[in-house]
Amino acid sequence: MVQSSWALFMVLTMAAPLLVIAYRTHRIKLITFETRAIMQVGMMALSLALVAVLTSYLLQLSGPRSVPMIFAAMFFLGAVSLRILGLQLLLLWDWRETKRQPVLVYGAGAAGIQLASALRQAREARPVAFVDDNPTLHGLMVAGLSVHAPKALPSLIARHKIARILIAMPSASTARQKELIAALAQHGPEVQVLPSYVNIMNGETGGEALRTVSPDELLGRDKVDLDIPEIAKTYAGRVVMVTGAGGSIGSELCRQLINCKPARIVLFEQGEFQLYSIDRDLRPQAEAAGIGVTTRLGSITNKARVTGVIAEEGVEIILHAAAYKHVPLVEDNELEGARNNVLGTQVVAEAAYAAGIERFILVSTDKAVRPTNVMGATKRMAELVVQDLQTRSQTTKFAMVRFGNVLGSSGSVLPLFQKQIEAGGPVTVTHKDVTRFFMTIPEAARLVLLAGSYARGGDVFVLDMGKPRRIIDIAHQMIALSGLSVKDPVSGQGDIEVRVTGLRPGEKLYEELLIDDESLRPTPHPKILRAEEAMLSQIEIVAMIRDLQGAITEADTARLRRLIEARVEGYHVQEIPQPRLG
Repeated sequence: MVQSSWALFMVLTMAAPLLVIAYRTHRIKLITFETRAIMQVGMMALSLALVAVLTSYLLQLSGPRSVPMIFAAMFFLGAVSLRILGLQLLLLWDWRETKRQPVLVYGAGAAGIQLASALRQAREARPVAFVDDNPTLHGLMVAGLSVHAPKALPSLIARHKIARILIAMPSASTARQKELIAALAQHGPEVQVLPSYVNIMNGETGGEALRTVSPDELLGRDKVDLDIPEIAKTYAGRVVMVTGAGGSIGSELCRQLINCKPARIVLFEQGEFQLYSIDRDLRPQAEAAGIGVTTRLGSITNKARVTGVIAEEGVEIILHAAAYKHVPLVEDNELEGARNNVLGTQVVAEAAYAAGIERFILVSTDKAVRPTNVMGATKRMAELVVQDLQTRSQTTKFAMVRFGNVLGSSGSVLPLFQKQIEAGGPVTVTHKDVTRFFMTIPEAARLVLLAGSYARGGDVFVLDMGKPRRIIDIAHQMIALSGLSVKDPVSGQGDIEVRVTGLRPGEKLYEELLIDDESLRPTPHPKILRAEEAMLSQIEIVAMIRDLQGAITEADTARLRRLIEARVEGYHVQEIPQPRLG
């Protein structure tokens, strides 16, 4: 019987290499050996059994009919077992030879399984377990990893020395992701989020599979949806001039204006490099949308230049974002701060009034309400100038928008904290009890555009930004989201020190948005409020400007301070409390 089977052995020996090539089993990478590869090996085993059956039938060989099937099963089990054994040996060797960062994957769904599979092939990270909210998955093995409940996070982090938690829930809502980020950040490891498949297809991941949690997610509330159809109608086909176009708010205003389809955007900026940067960034998008862009260098205090640009370009709407806004700097340079913020606003607003343009929107600040610093006081004086012009204007609608602190803008605390954390600390906070309202740059820019749509004349618009947040809490969160810990002042344990330095001159413990809460009026948007506040008479405004110009001409800072005290409601010099420890 054995001698009669030599022909069968010869046929199978010749057929096997051909089937290997046909099913490409020699092309299967060992480290990617998975279900499809196993199916390929199974199909090859069945094909060998079929060749054996056909050969036995054609050569009329004797023997049990079950032999080909037994041979196929033994071949399949042997081929798969050897590959799995080889794969495990490779992984064991790789784990010993390389320092792979242990990570937890939050979410044991399809995205989590794919992420864990990809990480197994990477040399930088090693997935050790899944964490999932679904109780039916707890205790199961998924993709070779055990699934745990969220309450097991502290023990998993301690046992495996987890350095990073990866959230693999791309279909989860933004609110749910923020909730998870806040909860996971408290445990210490760095938190990263797998972007949604839509973002990946749209190329919004920056070429990376994972993104580090953005400081914008420290907002402490949901972003306000300000995508209102009225915005586009207001600016469509108009020539819009943005002063301070190279700044954080001005540049974002320009970007969002493109979606409103204006006829042309006039970029007015004092800084040459800032103007160059926004022009380079904006022009390709504007040209693609068929929108003209004009760049104009100049200072808002230069009346001839401002008036000339408005006339030459046929400006119909002005968004006035140019200002000096850094509190300590303006406190030390109060005359220049007043010249730019008050007289500059007067120049642009009066030029708009004289030209009879359609709308003028002043970008103001919550620091203008009962100010304790020159910057806030000058912004309130600028508001008073604009309110006065509205009383005489039959054509131009003047309005103002008050912001809280804008996340990520130049001079805000978040870029400062990021640099301090990257440098190893300390992170400096002026006082433990300092609170601020926060909004994102897109929210701020969109609020300005909406103000232009809703303006009736003399309005002050504010955004409902929820409750103010303590700056020291944001510092702690940013440190935690960076995968580090706050240094304990007593034991010295931890990574980054948070140091309380004391309030700076003119700095308030907390900010307000309204001078008079009774002045609030609704708008078509539930999160945007309109305040109708008290104003000075035309005679009082003329006297205020005359005194201000005199103080600047004579370089008399004491006169400027007296003027502010007399004309700005609620202005006071705040006593600086001593920072509390602990």
